Amino acid sequence: MAVVEELLRTEKDGAISFGNYKLDTKAKVENYEHGGDLYKVKTYKELTKLEKNGMFTYESQPGTSVTDFLETEDGVSFTVEADEDAQITVGLEEDTEYSVSVDGVNVGTMKTNLSGKLSVSVELENAGGIAVKIVKNG
Repeated sequence: MAVVEELLRTEKDGAISFGNYKLDTKAKVENYEHGGDLYKVKTYKELTKLEKNGMFTYESQPGTSVTDFLETEDGVSFTVEADEDAQITVGLEEDTEYSVSVDGVNVGTMKTNLSGKLSVSVELENAGGIAVKIVKNG
Protein backbone atom coordinates (compact mmCIF):
# COMPACT_ATOMS: atom_id res chain seq x y z
CA MET A 1 0.00 0.00 0.00
CA ALA A 2 1.15 3.55 -0.58
CA VAL A 3 0.06 7.11 -0.02
CA VAL A 4 -2.78 8.45 -2.17
CA GLU A 5 -0.86 10.81 -4.45
CA GLU A 6 -4.00 12.45 -5.84
CA LEU A 7 -5.27 12.97 -2.23
CA LEU A 8 -8.77 11.66 -3.06
CA ARG A 9 -9.83 9.13 -5.66
CA THR A 10 -12.65 6.76 -6.56
CA GLU A 11 -11.89 3.03 -6.75
CA LYS A 12 -13.40 0.62 -9.28
CA ASP A 13 -15.56 -1.05 -6.60
CA GLY A 14 -17.19 2.26 -5.57
CA ALA A 15 -15.01 2.84 -2.51
CA ILE A 16 -12.82 5.91 -2.11
CA SER A 17 -9.18 6.31 -1.12
CA PHE A 18 -7.70 9.44 0.41
CA GLY A 19 -4.91 10.95 2.47
CA ASN A 20 -1.16 11.40 2.25
CA TYR A 21 0.69 11.16 5.57
CA LYS A 22 4.04 11.89 3.87
CA LEU A 23 3.25 15.58 3.18
CA ASP A 24 5.04 18.19 5.30
CA THR A 25 2.49 20.90 4.47
CA LYS A 26 -1.30 20.78 4.39
CA ALA A 27 -3.00 19.89 1.12
CA LYS A 28 -6.69 19.64 0.31
CA VAL A 29 -9.20 18.69 -2.33
CA GLU A 30 -12.69 20.21 -2.22
CA ASN A 31 -15.95 19.53 -4.06
CA TYR A 32 -14.95 16.02 -5.16
CA GLU A 33 -18.04 14.28 -6.52
CA HIS A 34 -18.58 10.62 -5.69
CA GLY A 35 -21.85 8.71 -5.62
CA GLY A 36 -23.93 11.89 -5.67
CA ASP A 37 -22.08 13.33 -2.66
CA LEU A 38 -19.45 16.06 -2.35
CA TYR A 39 -16.27 15.20 -0.47
CA LYS A 40 -13.50 17.33 0.98
CA VAL A 41 -10.16 16.02 2.24
CA LYS A 42 -7.41 17.81 4.15
CA THR A 43 -4.22 15.89 4.76
CA TYR A 44 -0.58 16.05 5.80
CA LYS A 45 1.72 14.29 8.26
CA GLU A 46 -0.10 15.60 11.36
CA LEU A 47 -3.76 15.11 10.34
CA THR A 48 -6.05 13.58 7.75
CA LYS A 49 -9.69 14.69 7.68
CA LEU A 50 -12.56 13.74 5.35
CA GLU A 51 -15.96 15.43 5.11
CA LYS A 52 -18.98 14.31 3.11
CA ASN A 53 -21.54 16.97 2.19
CA GLY A 54 -20.02 19.25 4.83
CA MET A 55 -20.39 16.64 7.59
CA PHE A 56 -17.61 14.96 9.58
CA THR A 57 -16.73 11.51 8.19
CA TYR A 58 -13.14 10.59 9.17
CA GLU A 59 -10.20 12.06 11.04
CA SER A 60 -6.83 10.67 12.07
CA GLN A 61 -4.02 12.04 14.19
CA PRO A 62 -1.35 11.88 12.94
CA GLY A 63 -2.11 11.83 9.23
CA THR A 64 -2.88 8.56 7.46
CA SER A 65 -3.53 7.16 4.00
CA VAL A 66 -6.84 5.35 3.66
CA THR A 67 -7.80 2.97 0.88
CA ASP A 68 -11.05 1.18 0.08
CA PHE A 69 -13.10 3.41 2.40
CA LEU A 70 -16.64 2.11 2.04
CA GLU A 71 -19.70 3.32 3.94
CA THR A 72 -22.83 1.15 4.17
CA GLU A 73 -26.06 1.34 6.17
CA ASP A 74 -24.41 -0.95 8.74
CA GLY A 75 -21.09 0.83 9.18
CA VAL A 76 -17.77 1.48 7.51
CA SER A 77 -14.68 -0.43 6.41
CA PHE A 78 -11.27 0.69 5.18
CA THR A 79 -7.55 -0.03 5.15
CA VAL A 80 -5.29 2.50 6.85
CA GLU A 81 -1.54 3.10 6.73
CA ALA A 82 0.89 5.50 8.44
CA ASP A 83 4.43 5.66 9.78
CA GLU A 84 3.22 5.71 13.39
CA ASP A 85 0.26 4.64 15.51
CA ALA A 86 -2.89 6.71 14.97
CA GLN A 87 -6.07 7.75 16.72
CA ILE A 88 -8.91 7.43 14.21
CA THR A 89 -12.37 8.92 14.62
CA VAL A 90 -15.25 8.15 12.26
CA GLY A 91 -18.72 9.68 11.97
CA LEU A 92 -21.54 7.15 12.30
CA GLU A 93 -25.08 7.05 13.73
CA GLU A 94 -25.40 8.78 17.08
CA ASP A 95 -25.85 6.79 20.31
CA THR A 96 -25.45 3.40 18.53
CA GLU A 97 -23.39 0.29 19.37
CA TYR A 98 -20.89 -1.04 16.85
CA SER A 99 -18.58 -4.07 16.72
CA VAL A 100 -15.04 -3.05 15.83
CA SER A 101 -12.35 -5.23 14.27
CA VAL A 102 -8.78 -4.19 13.54
CA ASP A 103 -6.57 -6.35 11.33
CA GLY A 104 -9.17 -9.14 11.50
CA VAL A 105 -9.26 -9.17 15.31
CA ASN A 106 -12.47 -8.25 17.14
CA VAL A 107 -11.49 -5.48 19.56
CA GLY A 108 -14.96 -5.27 21.11
CA THR A 109 -18.15 -3.28 21.08
CA MET A 110 -18.11 0.50 21.17
CA LYS A 111 -20.92 3.02 21.40
CA THR A 112 -20.97 6.30 19.52
CA ASN A 113 -21.52 9.51 21.44
CA LEU A 114 -24.38 11.95 20.84
CA SER A 115 -22.58 13.41 17.83
CA GLY A 116 -22.16 9.93 16.30
CA LYS A 117 -18.38 9.81 16.65
CA LEU A 118 -16.47 6.64 17.41
CA SER A 119 -12.71 6.61 18.08
CA VAL A 120 -10.26 3.74 17.82
CA SER A 121 -6.49 3.55 18.23
CA VAL A 122 -4.63 1.61 15.55
CA GLU A 123 -1.05 0.37 15.82
CA LEU A 124 0.40 1.26 12.42
CA GLU A 125 4.13 1.66 12.96
CA ASN A 126 5.92 -0.76 10.59
CA ALA A 127 2.62 -2.54 9.95
CA GLY A 128 1.81 -1.64 6.35
CA GLY A 129 -1.93 -1.47 5.70
CA ILE A 130 -4.29 -2.44 8.53
CA ALA A 131 -7.94 -3.32 7.84
CA VAL A 132 -10.56 -1.66 10.05
CA LYS A 133 -14.21 -2.73 10.04
CA ILE A 134 -16.95 -1.11 12.10
CA VAL A 135 -20.39 -2.78 11.93
CA LYS A 136 -23.62 -1.74 13.64
CA ASN A 137 -24.91 -4.27 16.18
CA GLY A 138 -28.40 -5.61 15.96
